[in-house]
Amino acid sequence: MESGYSKTLVNSILTQIAESISKIQDRTEGINTSFDFLASPEGMEKLDAVCMQLIIIGESIKNLDKITSHTLFQQYPSVPWKQVMGMRDIIAHHYFDIDADEIVYILQNELRPLRDGIDFLIKQTQ
Repeated sequence: MESGYSKTLVNSILTQIAESISKIQDRTEGINTSFDFLASPEGMEKLDAVCMQLIIIGESIKNLDKITSHTLFQQYPSVPWKQVMGMRDIIAHHYFDIDADEIVYILQNELRPLRDGIDFLIKQTQ
């Protein structure tokens, strides 16, 4: 780890990100298609909750990138960190254009690798 920033702070933020990923995974058990979100008010609430957590994750990753002078995520390059940050911007600024199919894709294909990267970085900052 580079010096110049608090490992404790970085570890705390990474842990919060891991908790957000867990919330998404727990809350979307049984969501397999966009129809599962769109077919009911409860599904729409889940979609809203997932989007909020994705915003939190993206914003936290942006902040970590600044705090660590853009060095932290170089340690785990297999995660497309810039796309994670960009997803936050898309959701926050174009909320009415969110594609539920894209959110399902993220749930099924992107969350596990993101969690693996976060878990790796947590270990590096302990």
